[in-house]
Amino acid sequence: MDIKTASALRRLRLVSAPEAVSFLLLLLCSVLKRTTDFNGVPVMGMVHGVLFVLYVIFWLDAWNRAKWSAGRGILYFVLSVLPTGGFFAERKLKGEAEAAVIASRARREGVVNV
Repeated sequence: MDIKTASALRRLRLVSAPEAVSFLLLLLCSVLKRTTDFNGVPVMGMVHGVLFVLYVIFWLDAWNRAKWSAGRGILYFVLSVLPTGGFFAERKLKGEAEAAVIASRARREGVVNV
């Protein structure tokens, strides 16, 4: 992996947790809309929608650059549609991004030829 791959993984990782939080807040607003006079669904829906679109764009870029298998790519998409999946995606992506940076540095310094 190169530094562009690591950057793509980092972007996806950085949007995954906020996307998960926005999803949970949207679910909370939906419950509050039905049980109280508070209606935060239009605002939270827009926020979550923007974050989800960003997640999908960054997911496609990361899948393309990291050359993930179909199973791994689909796993990261499925995690985005589960209420707490973004937190698990963030954790897994952190490890992948760190490994990509280490591999890139090792190749640059001539330690390995991969």
